[in-house]
Amino acid sequence: MSERPAEETTEEKILKDAEEIKADAEEIKEDLNEIKEELEEVKNSEESEDYKSKFFYLAAEMDNMKKRFERDKSNLVKFGNEKVLSELLEVVDNLDRTIDAIANDEDEKVKNIYQGIEMVRNQFLNTLKNNGLEKVNALGEIFDPNFHEAMAQQPAEGKKDQEIIQVFQHGYSLNGRLLRAAKVVIAKND
Repeated sequence: MSERPAEETTEEKILKDAEEIKADAEEIKEDLNEIKEELEEVKNSEESEDYKSKFFYLAAEMDNMKKRFERDKSNLVKFGNEKVLSELLEVVDNLDRTIDAIANDEDEKVKNIYQGIEMVRNQFLNTLKNNGLEKVNALGEIFDPNFHEAMAQQPAEGKKDQEIIQVFQHGYSLNGRLLRAAKVVIAKND
């Protein structure tokens, strides 16, 4: 039975990308030095314009590579924990279901358990929020297919058409990018 190779961590990916870009930058630097030397030799020749354009092209290429590296690094830092956070949403859902199941129980022990689970859930949600996770507003909002997934439609007196009247599963975004759409029921009054 073969073992699966361990997945690269975000830090390993960043370091690997940085090494590749560093190697590319070194090659470009060497090319620039070669062109500079050749320019010195043929300063007054007809080829000097060709070398100047190559030099400026390589300098621009190096500048673009630096900008691309910074953009990629920023995105890795901003969205690198997306997979982990999306899997942790299942834990939040289970905590929500547990709270809903025991919310109205009259037993004192169950009430204490309810309070404990709710405190853990709130602490967990605060930790996720500190890492860029935000809940998508749904209940009472007008349906937006960019943030909501309609599971059903039903008549609802006193509600506007396309207004969300029930949330099956909360949606979340990570640093402004949708991670999971909210699963909802919308009003449809004909």
